[in-house]
Amino acid sequence: MYLGVVISPCFGRIEKVAIKNEERIYEWEPLFMIKADDGHVEMIQTGVSGEVESLEVQEGDNVIPGMVLAYIKEDLFITGSD
Repeated sequence: MYLGVVISPCFGRIEKVAIKNEERIYEWEPLFMIKADDGHVEMIQTGVSGEVESLEVQEGDNVIPGMVLAYIKEDLFITGSD
């Protein structure tokens, strides 16, 4: 089993959590929306598919760059293409 990590790219506040614990996710699916301190909204996605192992934040939480948002138990097979 390989755990992927989803991290925050910016300072901001979690506006939306689009996933749940133990839910299956797919590559490039929107996972989180973060309203950055400068006012723009960042959509957080990942290039892996698998199952949400744990959520580390919830809506309304403040985040900083590099902060872990979620751990993903990645699939062992490739599901996407170039």
